Amino acid sequence: MADYIFFFNPMSRAQIARWALHEAGTDYDPVMVPWEDKPAALIRANPMAKVPTIIHHRADGDRSVSEAAAICHYLAEAEAPDLLPKDSEKADYFRWLFFAAGPLEQAVTAKALGWTVSDKEQAMAGFGSYERTVDALEGWLSAHDYVCGARFTMADVYVGSAVDWGLQFKSLPERGAFTAYQARIAERAAYKAAKAIDNKLIEEMQA
Repeated sequence: MADYIFFFNPMSRAQIARWALHEAGTDYDPVMVPWEDKPAALIRANPMAKVPTIIHHRADGDRSVSEAAAICHYLAEAEAPDLLPKDSEKADYFRWLFFAAGPLEQAVTAKALGWTVSDKEQAMAGFGSYERTVDALEGWLSAHDYVCGARFTMADVYVGSAVDWGLQFKSLPERGAFTAYQARIAERAAYKAAKAIDNKLIEEMQA
């Protein structure tokens, strides 16, 4: 039995978790989750029946983790300490990990669904406005190769996935800081391995 069970659908945010699993060098059993037929084991692990969800088999009992950002950090803590932030990097690591999971996710989703936030309502919205959110991320990546500066960390799996998907699906503008960052993360061996698996599965599903 592998150390981890990985509930996924390749056409979902589970691509983020697969990349994290490969960066962490984990041994995992993948469980494909159809949209209309959620397995009972997934529902027990995550009552929302959402992917990605992982189950970590530990000597002191199983641990279930959902939410892609949480999965990324959990795997770094459990398996890949080199991908954790150093003390001097923690502020940037956690700031931008949660920025991508919160304001950026909200801003991109709101724009995709056609939700507009008036100037008066920006104080209520966690992201303020789409433009302010995108500009903030661009400003950081213009001055840093990775989230924590010159060194790749697990935060880059989550932030990098947001930029990668944003450029692919045109939910982020094609700005130089974003395209350069995406090119750097795309050279990672774990990124390539994880993407190859998911892209092959997507091709098979669409055939």
